[in-house]
Amino acid sequence: MPFDLQRIGAGLPVAAVRDELESVLRDGRVAVVQAPPGTGKTTLVPPLVAELLDAERLDSELRDSGAGRVVVTQPRRIAARAAARRLAGLAGSRLGEAVGYSVRGEHRASAATRVEFVTTGLLVRRLLSDPALDGIGAVVLDEVHERSLDSDLCFAMVRELRELRPDLVVVVMSATLDAPRWAGLLGDDEPAPVVSVAADLHPLQVQWAPTPPGTRRLDARGVTPGFLDHLAATTVRALASHDEGDALVFVPGAREAEAVAERLRGKGIDAAALYGAMDARSQDAVLSGAGSDCAGRRVVVATAVAESSLTVPGVRIVIDAGLSREQRHDSGRDMGGLVTVSESRASADQRAGRAARLGPGLAVRVFPESDWPRMRPFTTPEIATADLTGAALTLACWGAPGGEGMALPDAPPAASLASAVATLQALGAVDADGRATHRGRQMAAVPAEPRLARALLDASPLVGARFAAEVVAMLAGDERAPGADLEAQLRALRSGSRTPAGQRWRHEAERLQQVAERSHGLPLDVAAPTDRAQALGLVVALAHPDRIARLREQGERGGSWLLASGTGAVLPRGSHLATAGVDWLAVAEVGLAHTSDGSGAVIRAAAPITQELAEQVAAPLRVSETLATWTGGKIRARRVDRIGAIELSSTPVAPTAEDGRAAVVEALRRDGLGLDGPSLLTWPEPALALRRRLALLHHHLGEPWPAMDADSLLEAAELWLGPELDRLARGARAEQLDLTSALRRLLPWPAATRLDELAPERLEVPTGSHVRLDYPEHPDGRVVLAVKLQECFGLLATPTVIDGRVPVQLHLLSPARRPLAITDDLASFWTNAYPGVRAENRGRYPKHPWPEDPLTAPPRRGTTRSGR
Repeated sequence: MPFDLQRIGAGLPVAAVRDELESVLRDGRVAVVQAPPGTGKTTLVPPLVAELLDAERLDSELRDSGAGRVVVTQPRRIAARAAARRLAGLAGSRLGEAVGYSVRGEHRASAATRVEFVTTGLLVRRLLSDPALDGIGAVVLDEVHERSLDSDLCFAMVRELRELRPDLVVVVMSATLDAPRWAGLLGDDEPAPVVSVAADLHPLQVQWAPTPPGTRRLDARGVTPGFLDHLAATTVRALASHDEGDALVFVPGAREAEAVAERLRGKGIDAAALYGAMDARSQDAVLSGAGSDCAGRRVVVATAVAESSLTVPGVRIVIDAGLSREQRHDSGRDMGGLVTVSESRASADQRAGRAARLGPGLAVRVFPESDWPRMRPFTTPEIATADLTGAALTLACWGAPGGEGMALPDAPPAASLASAVATLQALGAVDADGRATHRGRQMAAVPAEPRLARALLDASPLVGARFAAEVVAMLAGDERAPGADLEAQLRALRSGSRTPAGQRWRHEAERLQQVAERSHGLPLDVAAPTDRAQALGLVVALAHPDRIARLREQGERGGSWLLASGTGAVLPRGSHLATAGVDWLAVAEVGLAHTSDGSGAVIRAAAPITQELAEQVAAPLRVSETLATWTGGKIRARRVDRIGAIELSSTPVAPTAEDGRAAVVEALRRDGLGLDGPSLLTWPEPALALRRRLALLHHHLGEPWPAMDADSLLEAAELWLGPELDRLARGARAEQLDLTSALRRLLPWPAATRLDELAPERLEVPTGSHVRLDYPEHPDGRVVLAVKLQECFGLLATPTVIDGRVPVQLHLLSPARRPLAITDDLASFWTNAYPGVRAENRGRYPKHPWPEDPLTAPPRRGTTRSGR
């Protein structure tokens, strides 16, 4: 059945560029469509491409290609379903026939489907299983500006596929003004064509409604109740001031959506929440207005699902909380989650634009106008902040470890990528070169992130595919475990299997069970637990062996726990696990938070596990080693058996020489060399003087003279301090060490033979005395020669060091060795300053010579009478 493009595009601004887009795709088969939300790009472009493909298939060259379906990606399941339902209605067909969709756990498409809406994550998995996308003639990547991780991966993979399939039509669609960037990434030798759609918006009035004094938007627990009250009150005022259309309220998350909707219903307003975790039937009811309490105006309180990829009909008022929820991951501690942050300006503009599609609209921003200049211009790409373990496995299975050579819009951060690859190597998913193993490809075929995929595959032979699938489906879901107790959450899901959350969980568990039964888990050296609670802990531990935790301190609020990864964490207040007498936990989720123990981490989901099971599952993390420390001037050693950072046993042992040397080096790195504070080393003045001389040489001459700063000396400690470290390790006292001789080991040969010539310890003055030079602590300071004035009679030229590069500053002293003058220009001193010094001091020191002409007078060490 052909699509009636005239009918589908009626009244849509995107219809104005229909001819231009068709021409561009016929010529080059790629295009970037830049169109603001509400212009109809998601509705018209896919059937337009489908009609173009059908027309081309009439040509003999393409008649047998079979590549006729158009796949359209959406960032969210709710958007994919809604877009498919809308297009099917406009096309006059039943859903699943000409127009269909496929999302996680739901498939409404058939052999007759010409346009299929899918989530970006689903297309990524489809590309891994069928890299050529056989039977697909075009891919439309919608809402790429949202910059989800799956969206970026999907773009890069499809872009690479075009090199193998030049017949593939690719359309990239963005709602923000970043089209030129996407055009550059999509094009070959030159950027892909950009087709821009003008927004057909009505006048929009923007107002600002900052919170009242004393009310905060956020605190340590998240969005404050006071701010939600203000948001609801602002909505009521906006409805009263703008008497046309419905209202759309943007909040950061599902909890806030339900809370604001409840507040509005309490004021007699027809309000409904809308967010991604709702079941499909409830989402459809909100979008269609079915089940509304009255025929009048209504309010939809939505998360970012309604920002750009979803149309909520009838909206003329937008209330924007100015907040969004984004992924944040601490790769160093392997923890993170969703955090609430201020939205970007691009996001705020898209939200506001929702109000002016049907007529004059009102947008109320519930934050001060003064915040606007400080807000980010665009939303932070998820690849920059999220856990990259799943993405790294996808790239490895695609044949491009780390995304090397791919057109990713942004490169993954090096530290996050390295952490992800290390995790995959520990799971056996990639080899030492980062390439996917057979095991990794099995894990990638599981519709869950790699850790959960590993748990499903390995736990199924031990606890049964059904139970393993139930646990993994629970861990992958959006529901929060009460008091972090996963056992309680599993009971609730089983008993509430008729609730929307229970139905979603049961459906996902059935799907995962089928995947597990088709796969063959590797044999594990782990005893299958007979207790169901321990079986739950086993599945969790297989997913996160590095998060196995042991109680380290019992307290009134549940105690403090140490994870194998080294992270300290606490349980939520009132958690049953804190009072259940449990010493070991298998932790599924740990998040950043303000905690009573200062660890900054809270356990969000966990299950009890025995020490025996913990040791079996975490066998790859098991380490037995000797740890030597420098304590109280002595080397002490102990044999430690541990799982990651969790110490199982510790036994005192006699340290070896190697242990002692390592302990001394570690103490030096911890406490420093003693140049700036206390340390195990004691520096005598000759050693410090040599260090200052060498530092000046390095400062002015560079290599091969060694750097003398603390960091450089520490880095080379085992080179220049080797014998001394061994002596300390054998029990020698620090003050017995010859650090002067040790420093000389760093001197370069043969340049070392010029040390005393370039930076002498002493300088000879006219009396024949050899006076010590004081070298500066910092190389940019002055070299000082403190000498009696009378010993310098006859000396005209100012002394220098380092081949004349550095003038010496003379501190000319009285016979009583008190400063008379400071100069680095002796000729000027004798002419200009000396007569005044002579007049001032000849009566004070009458026994010492004060000649009128110091340049011709003989220098003297002693008095005039002594003749010295």
